[in-house]
Amino acid sequence: MAVTRSLAGYDLHSHTTASDGMLTPAENVALAAAQGLTGVAVTDHDTVAGAAEAAAAGRERGVDVVVGVEISAQGDGGDVHVLGLWVDPSDAAFAARLASNRDVRRGRNEAMMEALRRHGFDVTLAEAEKLAASRRACGDATVARPHIAELLVRKGYVADVKEAFDVWIGEGGKAYVTAERVAPETAAAWIRDAGGVVVLAHPGLYRDAEALIDRLVRIGALDGIEAAHADHDEAQENFFRELARRYGLPCTGGSDFHGVRDGVPFHAMLGDRRTPLDVVERLQQIKEKRGNRNDS
Repeated sequence: MAVTRSLAGYDLHSHTTASDGMLTPAENVALAAAQGLTGVAVTDHDTVAGAAEAAAAGRERGVDVVVGVEISAQGDGGDVHVLGLWVDPSDAAFAARLASNRDVRRGRNEAMMEALRRHGFDVTLAEAEKLAASRRACGDATVARPHIAELLVRKGYVADVKEAFDVWIGEGGKAYVTAERVAPETAAAWIRDAGGVVVLAHPGLYRDAEALIDRLVRIGALDGIEAAHADHDEAQENFFRELARRYGLPCTGGSDFHGVRDGVPFHAMLGDRRTPLDVVERLQQIKEKRGNRNDS
C-alpha cells in the first residue's frame, strides 16, 4: 500500500477489523506511523475491542493512540453517528451499553438479509459474520453493512461495494432497513460517563445538521464537530467550521478510513484529514476539566 509522509497531526476517525475496517488495529497504527501522523484514533462502530492491540502497537511505533468509538444513534428520522474520544475501554457499564447497540445492529442486519433474500439473493447473516471473523476481528467485534456488501460482491450479485450500497443496502436502497437506535443525546451521555469527549461525526451527511448541533449544544452534550471529513466538500467544511466557531467548539478532522476496497481507500486514506495538535490539546483539556469536576 503506497503511503506518503506529510505534516504531523491526528487522524481522529478510523476503523479496523474490530468493526468494518480492512486492517487490524495494529496495522492501522503502523500505517499511521508511515503516514507521519502524531496520533490516530481507533473509532470502531459500537465497540472498543481493538483498543488494547492498537495501544500496544502505538507504544511500539511511537504513535499516540486515542481510544475511541463511533456510536450509531438515530435522530430526526435518520442515522446519526457520534464519536467518543479518550473513552475508558475498561468501563463495564459502557461495554454493556455498546453491547446493547450491537444487538440492535444485528437485528437490523438480519432484517436486511431477509430483504435481500426476498429479492432472490442466497445470503445469510451467518455468512457475513464468518466473513467478518476472517478479517481477524477481535473481542466484541461489530458486523456492519460493508461485510454484507463484500458478501454480495463475492457471490457475484453486484460488481463492487459501491453498487451494493447504491442499489441495495445504502439509505434508500432496495434492501435498506433502518433500526431503532438510541438518541444522539443518549450516545453523548454514554461517552461522557465513560470519561470521553463527544464529537459529532460527518455532520454533512445529516438532514438538518444545524438544528441537531444547536440542540446538542443547548443541552451541553457536544464537545466538538468533525468539520474535515472525506464526504464533506469545501463549502460544507467551511460551513461547519463557522458553525463551530459560533458555538465555541473545536473542529476535528478524520479520514473515516476503513481500508482499501476495490483498489480505492474508503472513505479516504488514513491521514487524509487531520486534526492539528492545538485542537487535540484543547479536546484533552475539555476531558481533564470535566474529570476534575466529577472528582470534586
